[in-house]
Amino acid sequence: MRLHQSHTVLFDLDGTIIRSRDGIVESIHAVLRDLGHEPDLSMDLTWVVGPPLEELIGHILAHYGDDRVQEAMALYRKHYESGGMHKSPVFEHMRELIETLSAEGVRLFVATSKPRYLARKILHMRGLVQYFDGLSGAREDESGAEKPELIAAVLREYAVNREDALMIGDRRFDISGAHANHVRALGVLWGYGTREELVQAGADALVSQPSELLAAIRQQFAAAEAHPHT
Repeated sequence: MRLHQSHTVLFDLDGTIIRSRDGIVESIHAVLRDLGHEPDLSMDLTWVVGPPLEELIGHILAHYGDDRVQEAMALYRKHYESGGMHKSPVFEHMRELIETLSAEGVRLFVATSKPRYLARKILHMRGLVQYFDGLSGAREDESGAEKPELIAAVLREYAVNREDALMIGDRRFDISGAHANHVRALGVLWGYGTREELVQAGADALVSQPSELLAAIRQQFAAAEAHPHT
């Protein structure tokens, strides 16, 4: 089907548009060293991409018997902004997809648990910010990072009809956040969530490769017209 201006696509950022794991994990390891811990390199930190920062920092510190969450969050911001955020390349084919959607008149948004100012910096750094009609992200102090609220803010502030909207993300937070707002959600498998996680979250469909995403978006909007969410 032909996409048009009434269609709206919301993207998660980390693990969907950008490959950010290495920069995030590097920043976490730097925080642990600052707090006097030797990072456990055997600890799989892939899961840290997606959840709100306070939640993931608290979980990691608990592994070391440490409860200095606020101090660790401040250290993380310093390390991430000075180094980690620069290690966030765009996934192959995602730039072309975003350009195509924009050219077809689709309204594009980012809904991310990252602070809004950081998301804007990263999109600007990668030459993508001009394609997006708006960004919904956490506040500078990391509050307001829950996906249901972030997606709801886009729907409300930009007068988006939920039947004409589609969320795209790699973690269960993206799927459940979309469904909490009665918005369809595509789960992508090139990010940091597993197929099982996305299936259990109830993704409307799964996409294996960025090169397959445009066709999947068209299919979801066609399905939405035929069978609206209730």
